[in-house]
Amino acid sequence: MTDRIAVALLFGGRSSEHSISCATAAGVLEAIDRDRYDVIPIGITHEGAFTLQPDDAARFALNAEKLPEVDDNGTRIVWPESATTRELSVARPDGTRSSLGDVDIVFPILHGPWGEDGTLQGMLELVGLPYVGSGVLASALGMDKHFTKTVLQQAGIPVAPWRTVSAYEWATAPEAIRDGARALGLPAFVKPARAGSSVGVTKITDWSGLDDAMATALAEDDRVLIESMVAGREVEIAVLGGRPGESARASVAGEIVLSGRDFYDFAAKYLEAPGIDLVCPADLTPEQLAEMRDLGIRAFDAIGGEGLARVDFFLTAEGFVVNEINTMPGFTPISMFPRCWQESGLSYPALIDELIQVALARAAA
Repeated sequence: MTDRIAVALLFGGRSSEHSISCATAAGVLEAIDRDRYDVIPIGITHEGAFTLQPDDAARFALNAEKLPEVDDNGTRIVWPESATTRELSVARPDGTRSSLGDVDIVFPILHGPWGEDGTLQGMLELVGLPYVGSGVLASALGMDKHFTKTVLQQAGIPVAPWRTVSAYEWATAPEAIRDGARALGLPAFVKPARAGSSVGVTKITDWSGLDDAMATALAEDDRVLIESMVAGREVEIAVLGGRPGESARASVAGEIVLSGRDFYDFAAKYLEAPGIDLVCPADLTPEQLAEMRDLGIRAFDAIGGEGLARVDFFLTAEGFVVNEINTMPGFTPISMFPRCWQESGLSYPALIDELIQVALARAAA
């Protein structure tokens, strides 16, 4: 008999951010308090199969030469048949089935569609399993840049000018799209509405590059944002949701300093490509940090966020502009979200513990 809390750690997934999710899993497996938690590592393959994976952080560590991924080992996780039980089972390739015990909390560290967008959260809601992070609506809003901007704009939070284009509109009326996009000015960014880790994002400095940029973005999603580039410092802040009755709180800020790259792309974020410096804490006045924290919490509350989020800003001569909100941000030990909290006095293991405890408290309320 154990008093440890059973945590089902979900990672991998069908999105293009599969490997980053695996790397996050490596960080959590390495840092989680084993005296307090039992971990069930559930890896989701590229095809969407839920598999029981080894409890081995090194297996999923980020490697630029070979990105980590979930191998299909033939096992299949069997979720609860109804909300009356929290028991998980595993079906093995030889046809046997065994219990994994009751799960106290699910920790879905999935990035991108089919994991961060409310779909997985909806599945967990259906079987009555509590989980870390935002619920169905906030996850869906945070994943979709168009609707994030729409909600934040309605809440009076500044966002960059944009236009959203569907694959159908681009296929049937490309000239009208090109004409409309020109009103946004150059440089501009073209990005999938629902993707993260800068996957599918292109910076264009001439409208002759729009077609290729649209093709890159449409390979990730059937809706694309064309967005005015905002000239300013790129700063980010980490938000933690509170227990029932408590307000969310925000960390110190971090800054992304470009020193040789056009923007903070996938290679710079995760593969240590040159041309980017991450500064934390960012050099802000007390008044700027207070305003940024307030805006970050307001953005988090506007979408109905729970658990955690990273809010990305541009600091311009006129003030702060929200770029996006990420409800399951990069969570490797070197990612900006945990780093902001480490600089605020909350270590990586303590951050993992806090996220789980907040989720358990909200589930019990």
